[in-house]
Amino acid sequence: MIIGLTGSIASGKSTVSNMLKKMNYPIIDADLVARVVVEKGTETLQAIINVFGEDILTSDGDLNRPKLGEIIFSSPAKRKQLNDIMHPAIRAEMMRQKEELLEAGYPTIIMDIPLLFESRLQSYVDKIIVVTVSEETQLNRLMARNNYSMEEAKARIQSQLPLSIKEKGADAVIYNNGTLESTQEQLEKILKSWKK
Repeated sequence: MIIGLTGSIASGKSTVSNMLKKMNYPIIDADLVARVVVEKGTETLQAIINVFGEDILTSDGDLNRPKLGEIIFSSPAKRKQLNDIMHPAIRAEMMRQKEELLEAGYPTIIMDIPLLFESRLQSYVDKIIVVTVSEETQLNRLMARNNYSMEEAKARIQSQLPLSIKEKGADAVIYNNGTLESTQEQLEKILKSWKK
């Protein structure tokens, strides 16, 4: 079974991902994959250089993320150009890792994809867990964690699909407003019911 794990910024998805890791589930992490596909010497990095120029590299020849971020955040057209290069590469690498794990005999694989719904990757997984929190908790956590002002935090949250919409698309929802124990209990209950 392929389980998609998702949530929104500051909802606690990483916390749940770490719990799954401790339970020895293999995890394919979309954020890590996004870094792997642009390492030095990759076709993806070369494609990005072809579009954005050598200026987006560090002196060591690595991708300069902050520099590229400045370019794409001010221009939706440039952001689309980058996504058109990145998304197919990320998908291909995630599929490669999934096949590898299936061949190794893992019965359950977790695909940790922050933008599962935004990227329309629901068909890549059998079940979806959404980690959610109240809007107030999400805002407070994000401000505390990233040192954002309320305006900055709200802007980040609003750039993603609302949690209420993600919850509707989920097979199971973990409410992460309480203690870690409560979150762990909910997770174990979901996994147990799906194993039947």
